[in-house]
Amino acid sequence: MINLNKSKDDELEQFIDSFDTVITDCDGVLWHENNPVPGASDVVNAFVKLGKKVYYVTNNSTKTRDEFQEKCKKLNFYTDNDCVLSPSYLLPRYLKTINFSRKVYLIGSSGIANELTKAGIPFIGLGPDPVTSLDLSFSEFKPDPDIGAVVIGFDLHFNYLKIMKAATYLKNRDVLFIATNTDEQFPGGNNIIIPGTGSLVRCVETCANRKALVIGKPSLLMSEALIANNKINPSRTIMIGDRCNTDILFGKRCNFSTLCVLTGVTTAEQLNNWSNSLDPREKELVPNYYIKSLADLLPHLQNKIK
Repeated sequence: MINLNKSKDDELEQFIDSFDTVITDCDGVLWHENNPVPGASDVVNAFVKLGKKVYYVTNNSTKTRDEFQEKCKKLNFYTDNDCVLSPSYLLPRYLKTINFSRKVYLIGSSGIANELTKAGIPFIGLGPDPVTSLDLSFSEFKPDPDIGAVVIGFDLHFNYLKIMKAATYLKNRDVLFIATNTDEQFPGGNNIIIPGTGSLVRCVETCANRKALVIGKPSLLMSEALIANNKINPSRTIMIGDRCNTDILFGKRCNFSTLCVLTGVTTAEQLNNWSNSLDPREKELVPNYYIKSLADLLPHLQNKIK
C-alpha cells in the first residue's frame, strides 16, 4: 500500500501513466451530498483532458442515471451518455435479462421506482407505510399474489411494517430477493451517523432467513455490465473509492488497481490496521494506493497537461 502524498514526482507520474480508464465512486470521493470535494472536479476533468476514460460507478440508488448525470453537470464534473452506472439503473436491466414478468415489492426511493417505471416493470411499496395499529397480527395485510421479487434500496420510510411485508413475500422461495447495495452507514454532518441501505437489508435478511442478491459494489454484476458495454482493460484501469469493503473490494475482484481517498468513510487508521492484520478478509480491503484527497493529484495532472 503506497501513500501517494509521500510519493516523489516521478513516482506520481508513473502512477498517472499506469491507467487509461478511471472508475470512481461518487459520494465521499467527488462530493458530499450536494457539496463537491474541493478540487475533485478539476482532477476528473484533467483525467479526461489526458485522454483517460472516466466512469462513475455508485451504490447510491436514490437517483436515476439521468439524475446522476445532471448532478455531475451541475457540480462541473465531466459527463456523457454512458459514463454513469448505478444500482437503480442496473436493477431493471438485470430483471429483463432473467425474463422477469411479475411485480416488485419495493423498499426504496424514487430513483429505483422511476427506473422500474421506465422499463415497464410494475411495483408496489414506494413511500410511507405507517403502522396504524398496535395489533401485531397485522391481520389486514393481504399479500399481493403477483409479487415475484422483493427489492431493497435506501428508504427513509423503512419501518416494522415494511420488514413484515418483505419477509412474508420472501417465505415463497420463488420470490427473488435483491438488494441495491450493502453499505452499512455513511457520515452526516455534526458527527451524525446515517444508516445505509445495508442496515435495512440486514433487518430483512434476519427476519426472512434469506440472503439478498446484491446488485451494487462489490458485486461483479456491476463490472459485468460495465465491461460488456465498454472496451476496458482491467490491467490499465484504476478504481477510486472511499469505502474499502465496497469500492476497493470491487476493484480487487475486477483485477483493477485501487486508490482509496480519505475524504469519506475509510480512515488512515483503518488502512493501517488492515495492512498489519493477519486476517485475509481484512487484507483484501487494503488498496494499492491511498491519498488524503483526490484533489492532491491536481498539480501533477496539470504538469502533464502543459
